[in-house]
Amino acid sequence: MKLSREARRQTKELFELAMVDGRLDADRIRRIATEISDRKPRFYVQMLKFLTRLARLESARHHAVIESATPLADSIRAEITSSLIARFGEITAEFHSNPELIGGLRVRLGSDVWDGSVQSRLEALKQS
Repeated sequence: MKLSREARRQTKELFELAMVDGRLDADRIRRIATEISDRKPRFYVQMLKFLTRLARLESARHHAVIESATPLADSIRAEITSSLIARFGEITAEFHSNPELIGGLRVRLGSDVWDGSVQSRLEALKQS
């Protein structure tokens, strides 16, 4: 069932109440979800699904996944993390090695992806 405009608006307002200093407070979001499930307003199942989606998207905006062809040294990891923090604010970083990249980095922060890998450049050459 589709979420009504009113339920969507209410869920967004509740989600804004869960934000503290621009960050999502896990305790508040849990209390809001519990309150919704206890009170069972109209469309409460869809509201809970939408609230979960909003929380997942917000947490992804503050989590970076960095892929490289080979494992990176700790100094390089720290440098990458500090430059991302300087540009985007407080984030968490997760590093993976992916030999398919051949060289370079791929950084995913939320729904944004910056791909400076050799693999992507080869694919771009193949397409043109």
